[in-house]
Order: sequence, then C-alpha cells, then structure tokens
Amino acid sequence: MRPLTPTRFVEFDPKTLSDIEGRVVVQITPEGTLGQAARTANRLTKGALARLVEAKSFEKAKSGDVISLAWPAGMKAEALDILVTPRKISPIEARKAGAKLAARSGGKPVTVMAGSMPRAADLALGMALRDYRFDDHKTGDKDPSEAEVVIAHKSPADIEASYGPLAAVAEGVHMTRDLVNEPANVLTTTEFANRLAEMESLGLKVEVLEEDQLEELGMRTLLSVGQGSDSPSKVVVMQWNGGEDDAAPLALVGKGVVFDTGGISLKPAAGMEDMTMDMGGAGVVAGTMRALALRKAKANVVGLVGLVENMPSGNATRPGDVIKSMKGDTVEVINTDAEGRLVLCDVMWYAQERFKPVGMIDLATLTGAIIIGLGHENAGVFSNDDALCNAFLKAADAEGEGAWRLPLGKAYDDLLKSRIADMKNIGGRAAGSITAAQFLQRFVQDDTPWIHLDIAGVASVKTDTDYAPKGATGWGVMALSRLVQNMFEAD
Repeated sequence: MRPLTPTRFVEFDPKTLSDIEGRVVVQITPEGTLGQAARTANRLTKGALARLVEAKSFEKAKSGDVISLAWPAGMKAEALDILVTPRKISPIEARKAGAKLAARSGGKPVTVMAGSMPRAADLALGMALRDYRFDDHKTGDKDPSEAEVVIAHKSPADIEASYGPLAAVAEGVHMTRDLVNEPANVLTTTEFANRLAEMESLGLKVEVLEEDQLEELGMRTLLSVGQGSDSPSKVVVMQWNGGEDDAAPLALVGKGVVFDTGGISLKPAAGMEDMTMDMGGAGVVAGTMRALALRKAKANVVGLVGLVENMPSGNATRPGDVIKSMKGDTVEVINTDAEGRLVLCDVMWYAQERFKPVGMIDLATLTGAIIIGLGHENAGVFSNDDALCNAFLKAADAEGEGAWRLPLGKAYDDLLKSRIADMKNIGGRAAGSITAAQFLQRFVQDDTPWIHLDIAGVASVKTDTDYAPKGATGWGVMALSRLVQNMFEAD
C-alpha cells in the first residue's frame, strides 16, 4: 500500500510566510476575524484578505469553507487557502476542514499555519484521510507526487504526539480502501490471505486455515459458497494481544467474498463489476487490526475473515441444497446469492468456540435491502446487547461514521422456517436486512454480546464523501478503533 502523505510539525512563525512555496493555509473566523498568520498574509497581499471579509459574498461563508487566492502578491506560494473556522472547533469539523484542504492540494506541498489551533492533529488526520488515490493499474507516465503536509503550530511536539495514533488509524483506513478497490483477478483469496499474513511484521499473530482444516472443523456452510470456484476458500485469524494476558478478546468477524456472481442464482450483468467490493467486511476487519497494531492498542482483539469466491460451475451449490453448519444446524439454500451469511455463520461459531470473546462484531456487505432502507449515509446496526450496541453507536458518532440501529424479533425470525431443514438462508423480500441479521443471530451463543453491521451502503460509493474520493471509503475502521479505545483502553 502507498504510505500516507508525509506530515511534519514545525514551530509556528508568521515571519516565514512570504517564503513558503506550494500552498499556504491561514485561518479566518466566520465573523471575519483574521488569525495571526492571516494578518501577516493580509499585509503581504496589500490588504487582499481584508477586502475579502468586507465583500458581500463573505456573509455566506461558514465553518469549514476554503477560499483560495491563486499566486498571491508578496508571497512565493502558488495559492493562499483561507480556511474559515471558528476559534473553538470540534474534532469532526477539524477533520472535514482538513479533508477539504487535501482535496484542493493537487499533490502540491501544503503548509498549514495552525498557530494555537487545539484540533490541529484532527485537521492533519482529515488531510491524511482525503489524500488518497488508487491508480495502481493505470499505465503511462505518472507525475511524481510532491505532496507534503507541514503543520506550523505553537506547540508542535504536543500536536505531533496527538497525531501519531490518528495516523495509525488513517493507515488502517487506507489499507481497507486498497483491499476494497482491488479487482478480483488481483485480490484472489490467496492474495488476500498473503496480504494479511504480511501484518505479522507489525506484531499481529496471523494464521491461515486452509480448506482441509475447514473441512475438519465442519465449516460446511462457508465451504459450500466457494466450492464452485477455482480459488481455495480460507479463514484468516489475526490476533492482537496488547491487553491483559488473561483477558478475553473482542472478536471482529468479516465477510470476505472476493467476488460475488451470485452463484447459480446469478446476478444481473449490469453492475456486477461492483461485486469486487463484496469482501468489504473483511477489508474493514483487516484495516482495523492494522490500526490497532500500529497504535499499540492496550487491548486484546482477534480478527477473523472468511475468504471465498462465489462462482457458478458444475460443482457449485444449488438452490434447494441442504448444508450442515459448524454449529450442527442445517440450512436449506433457497438463493445462492444470499451467501455472505453462510460464510459468516461458520466463522462466528468458530470465533466463539475458540476464543470465548467478551463480545463479537461481524461486518458484511450483506444485503441490497439495507441500501433501500438507509441509503449510503448509514450502516445498518443489529444487536442482542444494548450496552455494546450503544457503545458502538457512540464511537461511530464520535468519528462521524453514520450508523443506525434496526430491530430484531421473533416474527422476523419465523420467516426463516424451512420445511426440510432447520432454517432457510433467506426470509423473502420483506425486511430482507433484518431476516439476514436474524439468520446470523441463530449462530450467536446465549452469553455472547453481539453486533451485526450491514455495510453494503457505506463500504464503496459512487461520489466523493467528506473523507474519501469516490470508491472505497474505509468506513468502520475509525469507529471500531474508537470502540476498542473506549471499552478496553480507558483509564
């Protein structure tokens, strides 16, 4: 993966403003009050900033807006970016402002004259999140990046220390985006597993369970999804043991369908190319584990991902087949395109049997129905435990990652009844996201707090977001890292 844009933290000195090249950022409040660096820039540009705030158009300026002056007089900079920001700014506001600055940078060096801005580390995080591109498969000459971020602050050492763990999370987000953006002929199940194994260099313990081991464990529902593909199905287990030696871990479980044709229940051709992102849940688990390892989280967390490819062939699972899960329950397969839950249920059961986790969170691009219900603004949240669910929702809100809780209940569960097996793998069109969650809940042990996150609408999008260009978003890495911090690392 491409490293984050280099970020340096230096002593704030407005006297250097005239000689800084690239892009320079100064601050003005929505009321038009010029910060210290802005006053210096105003003097250098012969009053340009004063005229700006006096203009009628400035009355519409709001927090987070960026106004750019090209080739400002009296300065060597290519552009002077005026960031409209109040004196007191929230972490989310600072990150969104940083993302706007990064979107304007065009690969040029950026110097932010942050002065005494208390949320300068969050602003730098926003810049790191937004300064992302995935062009590995484009040919031709590529302009070498000149990108560098310099944060000029009155307490540079303190801000740099605050940015360190945030940069670790940003790197986890970028890893998730890289995985989700990667085409399926590159990110095969084997390549995916290899990339996860490379994280042993960060201190993670990584195991790759192959098909013969999965067969021995009884993971028949997972294996049934991948049996129509030439790519071998795998389960990868990543352990981060940064907490107490005897403390039970939090378990993160991800759906990793590297490509989903729908199997015998073949999807329509239009839009099928987007199914390279059907491993988004596994991508988030991988990115979160990377973030935890990089920031040396003082917690025990285990990440498990089921890696398969859902293809039609003479050996593929058919509608009407009955499969026995690792738990021992039998599943009548009504639709082979409802395959993610078949992958997750075995991995969830294995996670509980082996690790006895303090809680379990699964993530999956599971249903198109969640997009109908929540669009691309929120992931669907389902849970059997109010305390864990509320802790996650609080973490997601703090990180600006949309999440909305939806109900569970017996009436929904009854829709999964099968005439010939213990359950069907779908419950019909009505409440499709809920019945999918109900299916998964059948594989949650009574004493395990559990959350299911349906991320089909937020894992990859067609337009730019606050923090990412169109494509993979990396949604969930920040929220899960914050949840671990709040639940297991708080003093």
